Amino acid sequence: MTGLPGRDEHRPGARELARRAMRAQVAEMALDLFLDNGYEQTTIDDICAAAGISRSTFFRYFPSKEDVFASETSAAVDELLVALQQRPDDETPWAALRHAMGPLVAHYATQSERAHRLAALARTTPALATLHQEKQVRFFGSIAPELARRFGSDPRDPADPRPRALIASALGCLEAAVAAWIAGNGTQELGRLLDRAMDAIGPDRPES
Repeated sequence: MTGLPGRDEHRPGARELARRAMRAQVAEMALDLFLDNGYEQTTIDDICAAAGISRSTFFRYFPSKEDVFASETSAAVDELLVALQQRPDDETPWAALRHAMGPLVAHYATQSERAHRLAALARTTPALATLHQEKQVRFFGSIAPELARRFGSDPRDPADPRPRALIASALGCLEAAVAAWIAGNGTQELGRLLDRAMDAIGPDRPES
């Protein structure tokens, strides 16, 4: 009789954990350099010097300098999808999406000053515009099937505009909220700004 796989079977090993820790450490140092010196002014050699690694080691962790910056937000899409999948099925898709965005908003709230500066840097640096567009594409590709399921439609049906329309609206609200947050120098609560933006489109905001 074949036993069920143990809980630890798919957990990363010590080597992989060490690799992730090193990658996170290099990214953290690089982001500090971007904030202190500017993204364009910071070179890969600067990052290597700060982290005490060689260029070859850097490229084992990141294909490019842009990917270092992307590491700060690349997990947001996956986290949003998991949060959305965990919402009750009786919620409207719009309310479920707002609830699912809570952890992302909370991440900004816990790192308000640094997150504010990074968000401002991303929006004022032309070289990072492509990264933002790629993130948007990932949002659509990952989240649309779950929203289609909530609408009761076929996730593989590209003729249904509702999932993409909902994602575009929610991301637009998030962009507007972050822009207002930046304009206010991070003094306003991002969650409330997002609520105001989403209320302007749909009245079924989740109860706070």
